[in-house]
This record gives sequence, C-alpha cells and structure tokens, in this order.
Amino acid sequence: MTRFVTVNRDTAYLLPPSVEDWLPKDHLARFVVDIVDQLDLSGLTRQYRGAGSAAYHRTVMLGLLIYGYATGVYSSRRIEAATYESIAFRYIAANEHPDHDSLCVFRKRFLKQIEALFVQVLCIARQMKLLKLGTIALDGTKIHRQRLAP
Repeated sequence: MTRFVTVNRDTAYLLPPSVEDWLPKDHLARFVVDIVDQLDLSGLTRQYRGAGSAAYHRTVMLGLLIYGYATGVYSSRRIEAATYESIAFRYIAANEHPDHDSLCVFRKRFLKQIEALFVQVLCIARQMKLLKLGTIALDGTKIHRQRLAP
C-alpha cells in the first residue's frame, strides 16, 4: 500500500510567516539587499519633491533592478510579476509589489545613477571574490573588461 504525505493547502499559521525565513542565508538576494543598504543613495533622494502619493523606497526599487539584472530579469513587467511569484524578489521588495510603471519610471529617471551604483555593487562583489568581471550589459550598453598587462 502506498503512503503519501497529506496535502492540506488550507492550513492556517499561528503567526504570519516571514519571507526572511524562506530564503537561505547565503542567497544572492540577501547580498543585494545588504549592499544596497550600504550605498549612498542621497542623489536619488534629493530628486523627490515630497508631493503626491508616497513613493516606493529607493532601496527597494534599486534592489529589484540590480537583482533583476543579476538574474536575467530585465523587464519591468516581469520584475513586477516576480514580486508575487519569487521568494527572492518578494524578499527584496519587503513584501511590497511595485507596479511596472513605477519600476520603469524609476529606471528612466535615475538611469545614470543606477549605472554608477550597479558598477559599485559589481566592484564590491569582485572585492569579496563573489564574481569575475567579464562582459556586462546594462540596458543594452556593454562594458568590456579591461585586461591588465602582466
């Protein structure tokens, strides 16, 4: 006789689950969040007027874009969908779900700053020996690795 584990999708939690518990300690998403929290994002903050509805936090938006670039998810619509479907994206978004328009406007508005911040993240990762730089593309712009003479 075959035995199966009982499936019960209606099981209630005593306490609400934390996205923090669902992601391994050494996951790339945790690295992205830690690094983005250390970056100087004052250049992004100064450009907000403070009028209108509340904006998504700049660390969330930048973290989603950097993690998207790192994992091959470039489309604002796919990043938005991933905040619902992917534990890693949900972790970076702090369980929020920025819409694709907000992601797209953020990317267009701060493209120059995002490029510079993305390079900083790559340099930090390289210093930590987490990657080797090769050819990197950001919005179709290729930055070729410089080879140093021995």
